Amino acid sequence: MTTHLLGRKTHRDGPDLSLGPDIDLPLARLHEACGAARRIFALWLAYRLEGPVFWISPRWLPEQLHPEGVVPFIEPERLILVKADKPEDLLACMEESLRAGHVPLVVADIPAPPSLTAVRRLHLAAETGAEATRAAPLGVILTPGEGGAMGVEARWRMEPRFDPDTPSWELTRLRARTAPVKRWKVSGLVQAPRFDPLPAPG
Repeated sequence: MTTHLLGRKTHRDGPDLSLGPDIDLPLARLHEACGAARRIFALWLAYRLEGPVFWISPRWLPEQLHPEGVVPFIEPERLILVKADKPEDLLACMEESLRAGHVPLVVADIPAPPSLTAVRRLHLAAETGAEATRAAPLGVILTPGEGGAMGVEARWRMEPRFDPDTPSWELTRLRARTAPVKRWKVSGLVQAPRFDPLPAPG
């Protein structure tokens, strides 16, 4: 398990977590993941980082992450499941976790995109955590449908892609501050993935 970091400059310009060629996620920032395989995308990120993973989700929804289901990606003991009783608790818990700066990856599985004000607060919390601990946390919100949170560092969509020979997905960078829209076919296991560029969405 390795952590891929580039040189640190400012929170918005490094360090980055790299998944593959041209697939870089700035740390100490908030990203959004949508699509049917958005939870797998978050687990790919968890594999590339070391340490505990906070996974925050609504207690009232039937869809819940099962620890045994993460075995192909990370050790289940790294996963700390946090159940929120009220909608407002989801982002409040994420904000406090990022601000503490002791957890490298904080994931919030939320039922709808947050407001711009909430996103700004989460960016600030991640930056505060990075300054306090010298370890830049990564924040990821998982949203249904096409997502749509305003102000996120980048929006990623991951969908299953049929391939009879190997597990495969389609990853799309829908929005980023400094990079264009781009698509990849991601195939293979998390330990040795292959990233093949696809034509840009029309």
